[in-house]
Amino acid sequence: MELDWNHEACEQLRFHWNFHVRPHLDGLTDDEYFWEPAPGCWSIRRRGEAKAPIAIGGGDMVAEFELPEPSVAPFTTIAWRLAHVIVGVFGMRNASHFGGPPVDYQSAIYAPDAATALADLDATYATWMRGVESLDEVAMAQPVGPAEGPYAEHPYGTLVLHINREAIHHRGEVLLLRDLYRATH
Repeated sequence: MELDWNHEACEQLRFHWNFHVRPHLDGLTDDEYFWEPAPGCWSIRRRGEAKAPIAIGGGDMVAEFELPEPSVAPFTTIAWRLAHVIVGVFGMRNASHFGGPPVDYQSAIYAPDAATALADLDATYATWMRGVESLDEVAMAQPVGPAEGPYAEHPYGTLVLHINREAIHHRGEVLLLRDLYRATH
């Protein structure tokens, strides 16, 4: 029996999205979105209100960072984690590989509320999935090219598996933060 790796990779992420992530993000409130469960959290904040050494973004809201990243990075909010998935995990790859709009952390328009963040997440996820679904066996084996820097010679299949891992990891963190918020509020 021949294994369709593209189908399996898509089903892995789709199952996680449909049964674990998206249903459990319904009803996300702005209080949860911006909740800081520990002192010194990095978040998405209004320009001029950022607390971290680096605050970047192309609109009224900015993402907090520090470079080089501290050996123990500050805890991050749901807002920050969703922004990372929207911009760094899906958005930049969509732009580089699947015709999505150009985006990076410096130019991103970060969501000022939970509803906008979820709409952005839905859109970038959908673009990623359409792009990956369009790859056949030959395309999955092709090098991803210079957009992926030191991984330029790696095949698309490797990139797809990496993005699955990143998306599952970070969205799982978001769901855990929702659980903690509900348990403490």
